[in-house]
Amino acid sequence: MFIERQKAVRIVPAMNMDKWIALVRDRMEELKLTQEQLAERVGVSQGSVGHWVNKRRQPKIESMNRTFVEIGMPHYSVSLQLRIQGQVGEERGIYEVDDDDDELDLMQYIVCFRYPVLAWDELGAAEAVEPGVFEQTDYLAQGKAFWLTVENDTMSSASGRSVPQGMRILVDPGLEVEPGRLVIARQPGKTAILRELAEEGGQQYLKALNRSYPTLVCEEGCEFLGVVVRVHGVF
Repeated sequence: MFIERQKAVRIVPAMNMDKWIALVRDRMEELKLTQEQLAERVGVSQGSVGHWVNKRRQPKIESMNRTFVEIGMPHYSVSLQLRIQGQVGEERGIYEVDDDDDELDLMQYIVCFRYPVLAWDELGAAEAVEPGVFEQTDYLAQGKAFWLTVENDTMSSASGRSVPQGMRILVDPGLEVEPGRLVIARQPGKTAILRELAEEGGQQYLKALNRSYPTLVCEEGCEFLGVVVRVHGVF
């Protein structure tokens, strides 16, 4: 198939670029880091940083990732994704760019976030183990998110909502736990489990999507470790 290339500015999903800007701004405020100080760390001018955080200019991908490293967020990254401009459903946001390489006319920058893949027995460990594997997603977590791999068929259903064994789930501890959401819960003295949270008459329950498993009453002291926000297969 022949695709006609047209001279055009690069197309950037506004929401994704805003994620990068918001992260950098918040982290600068947290570290009490000035634009001049960040510019020195990244190796650019103060004016460039000012343009970036005020949405007047988009940095190069190398500068975006270097910024993440310099503000102590190396597990976050930015990548390029090929997309034909004008594609149906494409969200557009136009930024001025710092270079003039026309080879990327059909590219767009995607802000991605890398979270650690944990084993179930690492949840709540007294000593945090340095994660060896990270997985990338476009989801911006509210808390210190992590991935888990589903290890049994308790949440596998023949119809409707289903999270089969072997699927990988992204858990966000920063979200509010509400009935109807899939959660990671830990009953006192027991290991963490994946269940759907339900509530009836003021009592909370942990429901398996596989009906061959019983519904559990949330005991006093039941701890919620986070809400499931992404589910996908492991490749």
